[in-house]
Amino acid sequence: MPRVSRSDFRLFLLGVLMILGLAAIVLRLWVLQVMRGEIYAKRVGSDSHVTVRIPSVRGEIRDRNGLPLVQNRASYNVDFYLPDMVSGYRQRNGKLPRLTEERPIHGMKRDVDVDDIIKIVNDGVIPRLQDLDLARDYNAKRLKKHYDTNGLVPFTYIEDIDFPTIAKFSEHDVGLPGVDINVKPVRQYLYGSFAAHILGYVGMPRQIDQQPDVKNFNYYQPNVEGKNQIEQAMDKYLRGTPGVRVLRRNAKNMLDREVRVEPPKAGANVYLTLDARIQYIVELALRHPTLGRAAAVVLDPNNGDILAMASVPSFDPNAFIPSISVADWNKLMKDEAVPLVNRAVSGFPPGSTFKIVTAIAGLTKGIGMKKFNCPGGIQYGDHYFRCWISEKHGQHGMLGLSDAMKVSCNSFFYQYGNDAGGDTMERVGAMLGMGRRYEHLGLTDEKAGIMPGPEWMRARYPNVRWTSAYTANTAIGQGSVLASPLQMAAAYAMVANGGTAYEPRLVKTVLNADGTPVLDEEGHIAVPDEPIVRGDLHGELNPEQIEELRRGLWKVVNQSGGPGGNGTGSKGRVKGTVVAGKTGTAQASDRGKREHIAWFCSFAPYDNPRYAIAVMVQGGEHGGSVAAPIASHILEQCLALDQGTLKVDVKPLAPARGSRPFAPIEALPDYKDTGLLVVNEDESDSVQTAPSELQMGGGSAARPDINEGADERGKVKKATRKPEPQRVERAEPDRRGQPRRQQVEEPRRNIFQRLFRSDRKSNQEPPPRRVRP
Repeated sequence: MPRVSRSDFRLFLLGVLMILGLAAIVLRLWVLQVMRGEIYAKRVGSDSHVTVRIPSVRGEIRDRNGLPLVQNRASYNVDFYLPDMVSGYRQRNGKLPRLTEERPIHGMKRDVDVDDIIKIVNDGVIPRLQDLDLARDYNAKRLKKHYDTNGLVPFTYIEDIDFPTIAKFSEHDVGLPGVDINVKPVRQYLYGSFAAHILGYVGMPRQIDQQPDVKNFNYYQPNVEGKNQIEQAMDKYLRGTPGVRVLRRNAKNMLDREVRVEPPKAGANVYLTLDARIQYIVELALRHPTLGRAAAVVLDPNNGDILAMASVPSFDPNAFIPSISVADWNKLMKDEAVPLVNRAVSGFPPGSTFKIVTAIAGLTKGIGMKKFNCPGGIQYGDHYFRCWISEKHGQHGMLGLSDAMKVSCNSFFYQYGNDAGGDTMERVGAMLGMGRRYEHLGLTDEKAGIMPGPEWMRARYPNVRWTSAYTANTAIGQGSVLASPLQMAAAYAMVANGGTAYEPRLVKTVLNADGTPVLDEEGHIAVPDEPIVRGDLHGELNPEQIEELRRGLWKVVNQSGGPGGNGTGSKGRVKGTVVAGKTGTAQASDRGKREHIAWFCSFAPYDNPRYAIAVMVQGGEHGGSVAAPIASHILEQCLALDQGTLKVDVKPLAPARGSRPFAPIEALPDYKDTGLLVVNEDESDSVQTAPSELQMGGGSAARPDINEGADERGKVKKATRKPEPQRVERAEPDRRGQPRRQQVEEPRRNIFQRLFRSDRKSNQEPPPRRVRP
């Protein structure tokens, strides 16, 4: 047997080791690709795909006739997927920039090293965007807070970009991980400030990590949510169902294409009881140049539907979409006329318009036919309560209920109210909706007002005894009484229809996109289109008693002369129809400033009422000469609309803002000519009472999304671009007259050229380049 040399054995052993190594590699490949292939295939697929939640499309808000008031439009945004940016930066640079911050850990503040996300964006993303002229200033503080708290949510770098910017992004491959364009539905309030205090506005949710489906997506784009008013009250119906967008990551960890999309489903459409045409009439009426702070409500007295509700000054909810600037927000906050407040549902002393509550209380006690004398004032305890006519050194004499209503005699109602009793007035007021919020209304800043009485006093001031003086003050709508224009309109609607107290409604129904009603969890219609009855006087009063009250309101507007004198509401008349109503003037205190509040509440036509109206003007000196002409103008236009002689074309409205919102208004100039109305002889209920502090709505149930603008670290510095080398077509001679040798830039070498190509220069000079003469 031939002897094997040591070198041959070594070669044999090396071959065996190589074969075993190859066998191990093959076995490992078989395990990975065959035995566990499906497992890794699923893992690779999940790692290369990114699921992005698509916000749902909110349903529309429409008026009672189907006219859209709020819709959605497409908004294109440039979004930063910050975790992808961090990962891409690490791949390109090897490590991440870090900074030290003081953060609470287990209740103690400690220094912690964290990613410098601002430097990552400024160094790794912004320069490329600058090259394409797409860089914009941003708020670095907000970006850092977003990265620390909402990392799963894409950070919106540019909101609502225009078409040229979209075209640039589409034309150029940005080539950066985590930069993408998304289209989102955003709210659009089609008519500007029209019905702004009713519709409200939307914004982003505050605690995204607590959303129920947040763990189902790699990146979570939340739905906007209603922040106040109808947008908030009807949010669960409007919000819709979200969709899914699946993106693919390439080998460079960049989002390069869209794999599939499951589009979101739109929410249900909310139909309001508003008639946009009547709302437009009311909005324009309150834009009278003399008015600064006022509100008006129009109700259907036959079912409680709110046909119109407006408040001035107003605001444009589009300013909050997608977010409001700091400057605009501060302007709204610093405006002393508080345009965000809905005065139609805020509490004011109602003055003599409240006397119908006192009248009904007396009717239920059987004293409706009783007469009382007005000597100019009534003594209660150590206080003398004057009637407004005493300022003119007069008296009303002996009066019954309807005549006392006509001339708004305070002395009559002091005595009448005390005979009825404070507890009876409190009970009747509660039945009419005073001192409470309307449960089904849907306005987040609605105020309850105050309906004082013995029970109210015991609950709030247990050591204070209710007295006849308190009853006298309450009987004329002063003292602690506060009511909103909506509450007063509802009370007069009950008198108009003969005794049925309807709950005011603002939402008529909610329908799916196919027109079917939205159902609740039990399969019933979620919002049935039916009136809501709150109380009924038919069991306590007969038709003659109710007509006595209605007759008194008719006298206020239509009768001249007779017991006590003329009616105080003649400026509320409308040609061609019979109007009944009541004036009122009260004294109030708004943030320490005393002023008068002018009221006029009415209904028409008298025999077959279609409209109940309440108008309130802050700073109005007299209800008869300031508020009554507004109600008359609104009513005249509404009746013309019914008769077909007026066509209303609803158009977008800018925010209402009077030039002198705090100027006292003695009388309102007519809507048709420039002449001032003659000041009507009117009551002044505030003669002997302290001013009531108003109960104003806050205007915003939740803080909106505020765009704070760019800060110092978020400002994009102008890039200084190096000039590109120009191609030389012909060589210029040097000083000797010889052509210069042109320097040709050496092309950049790849990794293989750098490794295997020698850097030594050749001893041979390159052949001279031929230069064209």
